[in-house]
Amino acid sequence: MDIGYILSGFAVGFLVGITGVGGGSLMTPLLVFLFGFKPMVAVGTDLLFAAITKTGGVWVHHGTHKSVDWKVVALMATGSLPVSIATIYVIKHLIAVGKDTTGLITYALGIALILTACALLIRSFLLRKQVAAVEDDVISIGRFNGNTQIAATVMVGAVLGALVTLSSVGAGALGTIAILLLYPRMSTLKVVGTDLAHAIPLTAVAGIGHWTLGHIDFTLLGSLLIGSLPGIWIGSHVSAKIPEKVLRPILALILLLIGFKFVLA
Repeated sequence: MDIGYILSGFAVGFLVGITGVGGGSLMTPLLVFLFGFKPMVAVGTDLLFAAITKTGGVWVHHGTHKSVDWKVVALMATGSLPVSIATIYVIKHLIAVGKDTTGLITYALGIALILTACALLIRSFLLRKQVAAVEDDVISIGRFNGNTQIAATVMVGAVLGALVTLSSVGAGALGTIAILLLYPRMSTLKVVGTDLAHAIPLTAVAGIGHWTLGHIDFTLLGSLLIGSLPGIWIGSHVSAKIPEKVLRPILALILLLIGFKFVLA
């Protein structure tokens, strides 16, 4: 276990506890630039890391707050999980024919970081404008009607499936934005809970897929978990004392700069 990995896990966990987002978007670039891991190993390890760390959050949202819309989760997963599996097979095929996938993953990571930075800035605006739904609504009211709403939700899930599998980024901030746009009357608590619930199977399936490709460093994964779990706990408790409106723009700017660095590399 490397103390540097543990401290990095703690730092990222602390920021996630304060802001609610930023796990993959911070962890993956950190592993690439600070510790020199190959992008595919950083992405694969971070996906399993996300699946494990997000599970506790969903347990709280579902068990304590009853704030997960499982119908929306199922619709998004209908799009995201098959596309995630297909993306893994594409990567596997490219590796089999001797193609270097590093450039593809690096570019996808840069695009995902830029989109996430924009999503962080838009998210606060949408949350302020949103009309909160009644908390005991079983099914959320969508922006569209009937089959159009179903198709739009599945399609958004499919896009997230490809992006998250390639980059490990987007399941949090981009997923939240997608749900806010598709279900504008959903309460903030349910948006967060639903997004977390969808992120777990997606990151788990994508992470296991990268595991089959040999892209997981389990020593690194264990070190990150040792640091991140207390980091998230502490960050969550001090979040009320640090203005989120100050932290989010700074975080967005950092992600934007890192994203352009990946894209232009």
